[in-house]
Amino acid sequence: MISLTTAAVKEIQRLLTEQNNPNLILRVGVKGGGCSGLTYAMGFDDSQKKELDQVFEQDGVKVLCDPKSLLYLDGMTIDFKNDLTDGGFRFINPNAKGSCGCGTSFSV
Repeated sequence: MISLTTAAVKEIQRLLTEQNNPNLILRVGVKGGGCSGLTYAMGFDDSQKKELDQVFEQDGVKVLCDPKSLLYLDGMTIDFKNDLTDGGFRFINPNAKGSCGCGTSFSV
């Protein structure tokens, strides 16, 4: 399961409202690369759920994740900080054994 904090839900809802497309769904995944070997991928997807995708919903926000990425992201919480110098989405991943300073790359 992938969870969202209240702050993340509010920011995702704000971004979805800006897009003005009711068909958009948040897709979260993992791709190779980055300082530590794996990088978080997050964006809006207007395509339909793929056959093996897992769907999580929290406070009206749907999150899609492919099964390979879920191996690395299961139990993760996505947070959002609105700080001037260090704001943005944060990935709190219990599966990560290490991460780089940017917070978007991790190792398992």
